[in-house]
Amino acid sequence: MTTTITGFFTDTSVCIGCKACEVACKQWNQLPADGDFFSGRSYDNTIHLEATTWRHVAFVERGVSLSGQSTARPFSWLLMSDVCKHCERAGCLEACPTGAIVRTEFGSVYVQPDVCNGCGYCVVCCPFVVINRREDDGRAWKCTLCYDRQKEGMEPACAKTCPTDSITFGPLEELKEKAKKRLEELHRRGVTEAYLYGMNDEDQPGTEGLHAFFLLLDRPEAYNLPPAPSVPTRGVGGSWGAMALGLAGMVAVAVAASRAGGEKR
Repeated sequence: MTTTITGFFTDTSVCIGCKACEVACKQWNQLPADGDFFSGRSYDNTIHLEATTWRHVAFVERGVSLSGQSTARPFSWLLMSDVCKHCERAGCLEACPTGAIVRTEFGSVYVQPDVCNGCGYCVVCCPFVVINRREDDGRAWKCTLCYDRQKEGMEPACAKTCPTDSITFGPLEELKEKAKKRLEELHRRGVTEAYLYGMNDEDQPGTEGLHAFFLLLDRPEAYNLPPAPSVPTRGVGGSWGAMALGLAGMVAVAVAASRAGGEKR
């Protein structure tokens, strides 16, 4: 049976910062509460994605206006619901020594909690700083793209709850077409700063494309996203090649020295 590859398209231009996705994610996945403190970062108290925060709504205050807004008092919000990107080439999956992290039939990256040994290799190999270990059990946790719900034909809790459809779930290829049309619409309306982040492998060669991609209104760094993410294992081949060349050079020098010593005798 053929299974459709699914993902998320997050349109930040219609996010209202309600945090319904955060709440729905925690409720469905029975994640403990956190962020119960005043961070001083606007309305953002969860700060970033964590082992117990699989959806995070970022609030970014800017002293500039969006296209089409009044410039009398320059100010605008950047709002984005962040999540695991379920990379096509996932650093966490490649680094896992126990096979705890697998690719599901839906194309998502899933951590099997009963196999995870808490080594933390996945944590340091995620270019988006998504995955982390919980303090209570030491195991790594992150968004599962609601694998349990998908198996029952249901959409993820966050997308189901989003009141503005800022988070859209569905077949990945259909989402890409929808994203292109939305981008064209915004450009026609004069929102020229809008662009798509992570949709194609050409734009994200370091991860070969994301299964959770975004429409953004400012540079990636403004949303705490890396401009050119790459999994650490991409450089392994080059490292081994350089090591082989270095070793070959050392052998050549040793052979030459040995021959020179023999001629002197």
